[in-house]
Amino acid sequence: MHSSTKKWLFTKISSLALIPFYIWFIVNLVKIYDNDYQQIIDFFSTQPSKILFSLFVVIAYFFSALTMSEIFEDYIGDDKIKNVANKILNIFAIIIPILTIIGILNF
Repeated sequence: MHSSTKKWLFTKISSLALIPFYIWFIVNLVKIYDNDYQQIIDFFSTQPSKILFSLFVVIAYFFSALTMSEIFEDYIGDDKIKNVANKILNIFAIIIPILTIIGILNF
């Protein structure tokens, strides 16, 4: 399978996987919107919320990295700049979800 076909397939699969996570997140965000700080911490302290939010963050960053790399492919003509931008993007797509998950797991 060609690499661009794999990237297209991963983009479509991750976008479909995000739909139930977005619905879950929006429903729960509406529920905890008017709560005080302790109730929000209690929500993110429960095991299902930790796992679901961690998966949501990982899939969202995976999807955003794929789509941003496509933008780089389309609009950056210089291969060196394109490669550096993609490498920086991949580093941030790994570091930010890890830091977020570590923060959530520390609740």
